[in-house]
Amino acid sequence: MSETPQTPGAEPNPQPESTPQPNHDAGAQPPAGQPHAGAPQQPYGAQPGQQPHGAPQPGQPYQGTPGYAPVPLRPDEERTWAVLAHIGGIVLSFIAPLVVWLVFKDRSRFVDAEAKEALNFQLTLVIAGVAISIITAVTLGIGGILYLAFIVALVFMIMAAVEASKGRPYRYPVNIRMIK
Repeated sequence: MSETPQTPGAEPNPQPESTPQPNHDAGAQPPAGQPHAGAPQQPYGAQPGQQPHGAPQPGQPYQGTPGYAPVPLRPDEERTWAVLAHIGGIVLSFIAPLVVWLVFKDRSRFVDAEAKEALNFQLTLVIAGVAISIITAVTLGIGGILYLAFIVALVFMIMAAVEASKGRPYRYPVNIRMIK
């Protein structure tokens, strides 16, 4: 037989790997490292039959994580976020007060109330903007004068921000309160 040249340090004549034959015994274990067919895998380090960390036992409701109540805002933080809810509407329309409300509604009653008020006002402005656009199109541009109402809305937003910076609630005089 002719032998192939070997590289230094290589294993001489490696044997071809054999593939394991399937075992058709009724109670046979699967090969090591492979889970049982159809059975969920246990997390690393878990005892057999133990539920994964945080999962309720079968038939029990999920309890949530204990001890993680929202941290209340300090008074200066309350005022800052309330001001941003009112002023943010100038640039980002209803998005700014919506984000402030969703993030801080459970951490401060003041921010919750002010962000909802600002959000409702911004939604009212969106509705007014759509209505004014339709009126302007129907009247061939004459209704465009109604856009001056947005200057008044800008004044209201600034007044609301000033009141919020002092820690006092502000109610917009013209507001459809859709979010209670």
